[in-house]
Amino acid sequence: MAKQLTIFVENRPGRLQSIAQNLHRSSIDIRAFTIQDRGDYGLLRLIVDKPNDAYLALADVGCACALKDVLAVSVPDQPGNFYKLTSALAADNINVLDAYGFVLQPHRTGICCVEIDKAQMAKAEEVVRQAGFAVLQDEELYGL
Repeated sequence: MAKQLTIFVENRPGRLQSIAQNLHRSSIDIRAFTIQDRGDYGLLRLIVDKPNDAYLALADVGCACALKDVLAVSVPDQPGNFYKLTSALAADNINVLDAYGFVLQPHRTGICCVEIDKAQMAKAEEVVRQAGFAVLQDEELYGL
């Protein structure tokens, strides 16, 4: 199962730079990220090549962070595939807590990282596969 690193970041100049610097010093490669504003704090979500090392590098310098399981779904970059993916999950009453995606070029393959309640994760993986999508294992995702 792929791991997402979630970091609580004080919303002020230089905090992202500090996090990026610590990851750089630990030779961590960022594959994808998303930032969400929460007022005085933000949430930085990362997919990195070495999530456990990234967690330790940031926790050691006092960053509040956590590792979470996410489904990394390979979605062909074509109209309607996100609809097909979300329809399959909804049909089985699986709630998406968070999701973000990116497209790999030149293969034009979309990767959708989907956070599901832990109790529904195994069922969600089965539903996604039955809908015709591939679920990337952690090393496949980190090696992109």
